[in-house]
Amino acid sequence: MARLTKKQKEAQAKIEKNKLYTLEEASALVKEITNVKFDASVDIAVRLGVDPRKANQMVRGVVTLPHGTGKDVKVLALVTPDKEAEAKEAGADFVGLDEYLDKIKGGWTDVDVIITMPSVMGKLGPLGRVLGPRGLMPNPKTGTVTMDVAKAVSDVKAGKIDFKVDKTGIVHAAIGKASFSADKIAGNAKELIDTLNKLKPAAAKGVYMKSIYMSSTMSPSVQLDPKAV
Repeated sequence: MARLTKKQKEAQAKIEKNKLYTLEEASALVKEITNVKFDASVDIAVRLGVDPRKANQMVRGVVTLPHGTGKDVKVLALVTPDKEAEAKEAGADFVGLDEYLDKIKGGWTDVDVIITMPSVMGKLGPLGRVLGPRGLMPNPKTGTVTMDVAKAVSDVKAGKIDFKVDKTGIVHAAIGKASFSADKIAGNAKELIDTLNKLKPAAAKGVYMKSIYMSSTMSPSVQLDPKAV
């Protein structure tokens, strides 16, 4: 087992054992125990009482964080020429079609989100092996396949993120930066948790939100009280 550094021990000491924190307490504490030299991401992990292997218990959706992600999201808009102007005006970093499809075929994936139109999806199918593992394949369910390209680009730039429960029943999401105020971190976390509650599958039985943990890059995790949230 790796030995803890002095800073890691100090951070651990500030977390009370077996205590379940409120959202506000956890947000302030995560800021306090973050001691890296860069602006760390703040992440949340929610363990749900669902069986993701069953289609009727899959939890997936999108949420617009009220205070943004704190990250400069690079957006590629794969659109036909008649949509290029609106994509650029909305703030897309890269706009085009065939030239970017060729770049992706060559292994280029230096973007965070790809937005496209229904008529273009047929051309993206063969690129699934490149885009799928990186989570970049556009999907109508997350709003990244749409005719309203401008709105999709604006939403992503404003802090819209998509999430999906993994095979162990956990939803992981980045909800901001350690430089955010504790109120903003809590606000973003609450928006995500509220959205997850709204998406509770009818087939899910028993306790839905089993546990919630918040942490920042390289910090210990702080356990929240699901009932208080």
